Amino acid sequence: MLESPGFLFTILAFLVVLGPLVFVHEYGHYIVGRWCGVKADTFSIGFGRKILGWTDKRGTEWKIGWLPLGGYVQFAGDRDAVSQPYANWHNMPAEERSHSFPAQPVWKRALIVLAGPVTNFLFAIAIFAAFNMAYGVPTTPPVVGAVEPGSAAEAADLRVGDRIVAINGGAIEKFDDIPMAVAFDLGKPAELAIQRGGERIDVLLRPRVITETDRFGNKGERAVIGIRSGEIALEPVNPLAAVQAGAAQTWGIVRLTGDILGQFLTGQRSVKEMGGPLKIAKQSGEMATLGLSSLIFFVAFVSINLGFINLLPLPMLDGGHLLFYGYEAIRRRPAPPQAQEWAFRFGFAVIVTLMLVVTFNDLGSIGVWDRIARLIG
Repeated sequence: MLESPGFLFTILAFLVVLGPLVFVHEYGHYIVGRWCGVKADTFSIGFGRKILGWTDKRGTEWKIGWLPLGGYVQFAGDRDAVSQPYANWHNMPAEERSHSFPAQPVWKRALIVLAGPVTNFLFAIAIFAAFNMAYGVPTTPPVVGAVEPGSAAEAADLRVGDRIVAINGGAIEKFDDIPMAVAFDLGKPAELAIQRGGERIDVLLRPRVITETDRFGNKGERAVIGIRSGEIALEPVNPLAAVQAGAAQTWGIVRLTGDILGQFLTGQRSVKEMGGPLKIAKQSGEMATLGLSSLIFFVAFVSINLGFINLLPLPMLDGGHLLFYGYEAIRRRPAPPQAQEWAFRFGFAVIVTLMLVVTFNDLGSIGVWDRIARLIG
């Protein structure tokens, strides 16, 4: 087992991971806003008091805040960092109003808001594409190379040479697709379509949930069916194929994130498994000790999650704004101010509650509650 990285190293790795991702997300909002003719008053990485900053020739203040847990772009006409408009933005001078965010048609506002999460996804695709170009794309066929004794696969009579063509109706094209299809369903029955010789066989098995401890001592659960692949194959690809494979990898992680979120909402997973900034910081330090490639891959993973979370339909998040813009596009008028205000309060309450839960979990993951219990005991 490796030693956990030091505190300062972990903080540095966390900043290396989160800082660029926040910049990428906010720059997506900013650059599309510029293309749409909207003036940005403030571009901030981090919240709270300004550590350093400057104002460019367009009148945008660029700054870094002391709390590096996010960022924002405040456009002209916004009263705060979550794009709530000034009540009297209509009274702005005509020239200023034309470049304000609230004055834009709904499709422009939606495009500007959507640009942040989309940029996070594009950033992840670019990282995966670079890895694919450097190392090749995994093309190991989904053929059983070995069956582990006592496994779900052995109980279901899977045999060496069986080709798994589908799991729960989803096509399986390479061996890497198999663990992705079952690992996070926590033992739910899986229906496998098997090609054995010239015969197609349908097999129903229940993957077994195992608890693993990684080299840093972190424990996690995943479901396995108990098979191993044959010889691992990597295929060199051209830039276009590398990007296509990167997009497929990104979409796979988006789907996986959505499935896991659904498990939290339905109670299949405990909220104790949720993590927040402290857990990301801890994992950043751990990935950094494994080398630059592992850290960069982790950056791509966090970027996808950042984009996904921001698309959730909660006020204060990009997805909440898009929900209101969808209402406005359909009804040809904005949602009533009172409804927006109550929705904003609800979203704020949900986010604060979620932050309290993940912070409680994060403190537990680094042993804070155990230490307090020992002190009390």
